[in-house]
Amino acid sequence: MYLAKVNYKEEDVIHVLTELLKTIINDNTVIICIGTDRCIGDSLGPLVGTMLKNSDYKYPVYGTLDKPIHALNIYESLDCVRKKHPNATFIAIDACLGEKNNIGNIQIRKGPIHPGKGVGKTLPKIGNYSVVAIVDKIDEDSKFSFSNIRLNFVVEMSEIIATSIMLAT
Repeated sequence: MYLAKVNYKEEDVIHVLTELLKTIINDNTVIICIGTDRCIGDSLGPLVGTMLKNSDYKYPVYGTLDKPIHALNIYESLDCVRKKHPNATFIAIDACLGEKNNIGNIQIRKGPIHPGKGVGKTLPKIGNYSVVAIVDKIDEDSKFSFSNIRLNFVVEMSEIIATSIMLAT
C-alpha cells in the first residue's frame, strides 16, 4: 500500500516525505538500507545509510557503504539486526526497478520490500515500512537493467531520502 509517491524533481519532495515519515518514525525505529556499492543503481541504500551515519542520526542504521547489506550477506545481517532489536519498527530502504514513466519516483509503502525481486532473486522480505526509489526501468527480457544509471542521479535521490528521514526525527 502506497503512503506516498513523489518524484525527486518535485519542488516539495522533501516536505512531502518528511511529513509522512514523522508519522512512522518513533523511538523504536531501525533503518535498514539494502544494496551494494558495486553497482551504481543498487548503491542508493548504502548511500542513504552512510549519509545518516555521518550525520549522527539518533536511531540505529544498518547498511552503509563500508558495511553494506546485500544478497550475499542479507540472511546473516537481518538475523543479527532482528536479534538486537526484536520489537523494532523497521524501515527498509532500497533502489528498485519499475516502469519507465516511474523512474525518479520515491515511494513510501506500508509493508516490506522484496530485495532482489527486480533482478530475479528470492531474498527475505524486510521492513514494516519501505522507502524505495525507482532508479531504472525493468527489462522483462533479462530481468535486469541498471545499465545507464548515473551516479549523480542516485546520489540526488539518496540525499533527498536521508534529509527527509533526518528532518522527520
